[in-house]
Amino acid sequence: MPHEALRDFVLPNKGQGGRNLPEGELHPPRMTLTARFREALLYAATLHAAQVRKGSQSPYLAHLLGTAAIVLEHGADEDEAIAALLHDAVEDQGGAATGQQIRRRFGSRVAEIVDGCTDADTRPKPPWRERKETYLANLLTADASVHLVSAADKLYNAHSIVADYRLLGESLWERFTGRKSGTLWYYREVATVLGRVWPGPLVDELARTVEELERLVLATEAS
Repeated sequence: MPHEALRDFVLPNKGQGGRNLPEGELHPPRMTLTARFREALLYAATLHAAQVRKGSQSPYLAHLLGTAAIVLEHGADEDEAIAALLHDAVEDQGGAATGQQIRRRFGSRVAEIVDGCTDADTRPKPPWRERKETYLANLLTADASVHLVSAADKLYNAHSIVADYRLLGESLWERFTGRKSGTLWYYREVATVLGRVWPGPLVDELARTVEELERLVLATEAS
């Protein structure tokens, strides 16, 4: 989509998770993305320009756009959509200093959602298992906006893992710090925690995708 076409980019706001529509309404009001979203999109593209997805040459921006698309399709407001674009910025591109810049440019709510989706803002990062356990614990008390972006992030990743596992089989796990057992544990736990604190269609889809991955792995191990 040309940059100019984003000027009046309007999306239907579908609602998601625990957000209920007003009584008698089938569809919530439409939501218009403003210049703030365009600025965040360009900022994310700049921050992650040299980054690629694990084990591939796909631009990392593909993941950020996919996560933003999922949250928008599940009723995100503009702050949540911006946070989806920037959810890995602190963790991967500058740590706490980047978080401060996000707060200045896009406001405290966006910064707080990004912070809730970040498992480390320092270098070197803490050990992998420790980071993931802390992330899961924080999800239990996070607000719905963090749950939305986290669920979208993990759903996008889980879909990618399923697709790549079909192609690569067991060699896929070499690209993950947690390897097979840790990665399966983590995605299963994220789906379980979100299902407990923020049930809804998006988390249901995440749980189904994780279950599909587990079935594929079991079938491979049994063959």
